[in-house]
Amino acid sequence: MAYIYNRQDQKDLRRILRRNQSSVERLLWSKLRNRQLLGFKFRRQYGIGPFSVDCCCPSVKLVIEEDGDSHYIDEDTKRRDKERQKFIENLGFVVLRFTNKEIVENIEGVLEVISRHLN
Repeated sequence: MAYIYNRQDQKDLRRILRRNQSSVERLLWSKLRNRQLLGFKFRRQYGIGPFSVDCCCPSVKLVIEEDGDSHYIDEDTKRRDKERQKFIENLGFVVLRFTNKEIVENIEGVLEVISRHLN
């Protein structure tokens, strides 16, 4: 049986993504790490199949994606995001997407939405 989560062949890529996160990703992660949100364990750059998601709470199958501007401008990126999200949701995950602007300007509101999905 092939592993679908945190595949070994993608370990280096996930490590690179963690080391090179944007300031917005750092802000969101600073609020989710160390079980700060309702005691739930989040993982960053978590591998699901061929994809790495920004943040994941595996125990409740919740994925958090931070979308930069390119996710809304480029049609090819939009298409790939839809395919990726469909794959992840077909495994039983809920995917929450937030824009950079939402995270920076309303981090408390973002955390409230995430909290509702944890309960």
